[in-house]
Amino acid sequence: MTDMMTLEWTVVCGLDRLDHERGVAALVDGVQVALFRTGDELYAVANLDPVSGAYVMSRGIVGSRGGVPTVASPLHKQVYDLRTGHCLDLPGVTLPVHRIRCRDGLVEVRLRQEE
Repeated sequence: MTDMMTLEWTVVCGLDRLDHERGVAALVDGVQVALFRTGDELYAVANLDPVSGAYVMSRGIVGSRGGVPTVASPLHKQVYDLRTGHCLDLPGVTLPVHRIRCRDGLVEVRLRQEE
């Protein structure tokens, strides 16, 4: 048995619904997820801010730090790597990351949850 459980891919929206450099919240299998589109890349992270405990990450500020795609919490401005979920400002703080892909113009998310 692994430490991670992978659920099925879920269609969330059409790719045209995701604006560049802006977040969108989605409910995927009962879990709030924040989706981001930067350039040609898509990212899916938990919408729950690990520092404040509020569901606000989809309203975060998208940017980059040292070439790393990031999102900053809209509440306390901690910056997270969109690829790994690691907080670049607070060691040991992590934003859960989910798998995301685009197939036939549809954005799909597959949750990754600890068992």
